[in-house]
Amino acid sequence: MTASPLPSTVPTRKLLSLSLAVALCGMAASAQAQQPTVEQLQQRLERLERLAGVSGGAAVEGAGLVDLDQRLRVLERRLELQEEERVAAAKAAPKIAVDQKGATFWSGDGNYELKLRGLLQGDARAFFGGSSQNDTFLLRTARPTLEGSLGRLVAYRFTPEFSGDSASIVDAYADLRFDPAYTVRVGRFTSPVGLERLQSSSALVDVERALASELAPNRDLGVQLQGEVAKGKFSYALGVFNGAVDGRDAATSNPDDDLEVAGRVFFEPLKETDSAWAGLGFGLGASAGGKHGAGSSFLPRYRTPGQATFFSYRGAVLADGSHRRWSPQGWFYRNGFGLQGEYIVSRQEVARDGWRTALEHRAWQATASYVLTGEDAGYRGLTPSRPFGSNGGLGAFELTARYGVLDIDDAVFPFYADPAVSASRVQAWTLGANWYLTANLKLATNYLHSRFDAAPGGIALPAEKAVVSRLQVSF
Repeated sequence: MTASPLPSTVPTRKLLSLSLAVALCGMAASAQAQQPTVEQLQQRLERLERLAGVSGGAAVEGAGLVDLDQRLRVLERRLELQEEERVAAAKAAPKIAVDQKGATFWSGDGNYELKLRGLLQGDARAFFGGSSQNDTFLLRTARPTLEGSLGRLVAYRFTPEFSGDSASIVDAYADLRFDPAYTVRVGRFTSPVGLERLQSSSALVDVERALASELAPNRDLGVQLQGEVAKGKFSYALGVFNGAVDGRDAATSNPDDDLEVAGRVFFEPLKETDSAWAGLGFGLGASAGGKHGAGSSFLPRYRTPGQATFFSYRGAVLADGSHRRWSPQGWFYRNGFGLQGEYIVSRQEVARDGWRTALEHRAWQATASYVLTGEDAGYRGLTPSRPFGSNGGLGAFELTARYGVLDIDDAVFPFYADPAVSASRVQAWTLGANWYLTANLKLATNYLHSRFDAAPGGIALPAEKAVVSRLQVSF
């Protein structure tokens, strides 16, 4: 006996959708039911069509259609609730990303974040021209980094250093991010004075820092207010620190009862515009404080780009009074061209055997670079657009040139420094070539040449000539 045709008032497509939905919901209702395949669902749909006597656009009406429609509505709502629960669970689940910038872990809401970063730098150094330094292979940097956020208010960074004879802490600070215009940083971080000192070592175009950085403080312990306004066109930092000697990190605690105030303002007036001068930035860094004591925690030694000490104070000399620095600085980047420069003055009051003098040392540097393969140069480094080994890519190539001078105050000789072992002036120039194989791998080679002027009553030190190569892995 054949089935009677259904009235045309019931659409065939709706009947098929209802039947298929009932079959799907019935399977989802049982946790132990086996998940059907697409072929099984298709066979079930065909059986339902045969049972309904439906072919193409025909429609039939069977007993209980109203009940079937009601059950379908209930099951549809149940499916909607299940989908909402699935979406909510997916949002709450932690997320992990691993890419060229390292590994990142997020909480489901994005408020908590942990980033794993790293920097490895291995050097090969060869010296010529009678230098007292030895040719060597050197693990220059070995730094893992943990950074991220604890909610929307707190960010953090922790970076130890394992390349020396013993482990040390490079960065360890927390940021209270009240607003991009005013963030409070507390802990150990780079003092905001020198332009090149504030640049990451992984982004330097030359292997070692320039002579001007020998007069700028490095990392110090303190608290700092910082921020950016006008879409990053103006940035500032102002902090109170224990006080670091020129060119070095501060001690792990304050060695005397003096503190140091340091600050910096920087302008990029045409940032993110179409102007040819959009890559122009300029600013001023400065510090003021006091130091009272003898030894490496109070008075510096100055080094060449080849890391040879060319100036040091006599052992009986004390830092005894104010220590002030000021440094105009700037950069200009356009396409593959980069230019960076700074001038810095460090004025320190010293004493020996009851005599006191204010000594003023000065330095400046200019660094130019040009990317040959079309990438844009920048203060934070560059990423090759065609990495080595990817679709025939060779990476990015860059040429660099730098010149710098450091002048020692002549009043330091011979009473505060020995003219036989210290120079009164050093001029250093560097030529280099960088190969960025990938975003994580860089090979840099520099030729360094430093020439020394004899101190009054002394003799000139032999010129320093060296070839330094560095393999850098960063992520």
